[in-house]
Amino acid sequence: MSLNLKEPDSEDYVASEKTAAAPIRVDVEQLIGLSTKGLGPMFVPERGLFCYRLTQTSGGLKQEGLSPRYTAMTLLGLCELEKAGGESPFPITVLLDALLENRDWPASGGDFGLLLWLVAVCSPEKLPPLLNRLIAEDFFSKHVDLRQGRTMELAWLLTGLSHVALTPQAGLPDVSEIANKTYKLLVKNQGVGGFFGHLNTSVGSTGRLRGWLGSFADQVYPILAFTRFSEAFKQREALERALACGLGICRVQGPLGQWWWHYDSRAGRVADMYPVFSVHQEAMAPMALFPLAESTGRSFDEAIYRGLEWISGANELETDMRDFTHNLVWRRIHPVPEFSMKVDVALSHLRVYRNASHRKMGILHECRPYELGWLLYAFSGRSGC
Repeated sequence: MSLNLKEPDSEDYVASEKTAAAPIRVDVEQLIGLSTKGLGPMFVPERGLFCYRLTQTSGGLKQEGLSPRYTAMTLLGLCELEKAGGESPFPITVLLDALLENRDWPASGGDFGLLLWLVAVCSPEKLPPLLNRLIAEDFFSKHVDLRQGRTMELAWLLTGLSHVALTPQAGLPDVSEIANKTYKLLVKNQGVGGFFGHLNTSVGSTGRLRGWLGSFADQVYPILAFTRFSEAFKQREALERALACGLGICRVQGPLGQWWWHYDSRAGRVADMYPVFSVHQEAMAPMALFPLAESTGRSFDEAIYRGLEWISGANELETDMRDFTHNLVWRRIHPVPEFSMKVDVALSHLRVYRNASHRKMGILHECRPYELGWLLYAFSGRSGC
């Protein structure tokens, strides 16, 4: 690789001592069916939005909040489902129009990128008004997430811009300049081993304090963004950077296929192992690694499906995270008490890393719609894998 994304001298993160059990075959078609059914109880028809989360209570499942962001992500998954020959249980065009008419959202640069992405993929003929707003506004100075150089939000924007460039819709303005600016800002957050930090470390006290510490989301969204940017603008360096991060997260994947929580972009290692989130295992890692594989010719299937097996019971608690009664996937496995995770994060700022694998573990019984949406995005059309 021609980039200065050196690998760490040795892998010194502390992994779980538990080794993987015999492989559990995951029925992807079954997961797709679960996801389409499970989104029903999360939908709020009178608002045309999906809720923020669905939680298990003593009185049954309870909706909490509303989320235009999660609605956009879910619609992206439903669009992929329909492209693969499936049938969305929701009127995608109607819900997309409602998002476009929402005057309170998007309120951030990252969410604007998500909306661009959704419209470019699902209804490219509706792009011109959005692109006029993008070009007319002082876009980067207006949005605090972009000013701070937040990795996840920059990646959403870059993915959206790349899909705009890839759409066959005629007469759209050239977005290459703003896409290249977004790409360069995102590159600043990539460090050792290809890992991304959470923020631009040179912007503000927060960036200096914790900008180098990136979540799993801060890894997978840039992988996807750089892959699509490379495809749209024929930028080989971007694909090399995506590959560096993809290989990095696979190198440190846990023995049970876990995709860990936080990464140290200064040292190129895992910073915090837990919690392990179901959405990372069954949705976000595949949605980034499948396109990377297609663009580079390198297979990531082993890592993807090891991660997926974690959902089905090859995990720390040997418990199936799927609830087929309610068609949900429970959100995460975490150390108990949960406060200990906050201590781990605080210590990681001092570069002190604790092995959480020996602690008592519990399950968070909630599910969020974007998890099922991203699963549909990743696996629709791949059920034969």
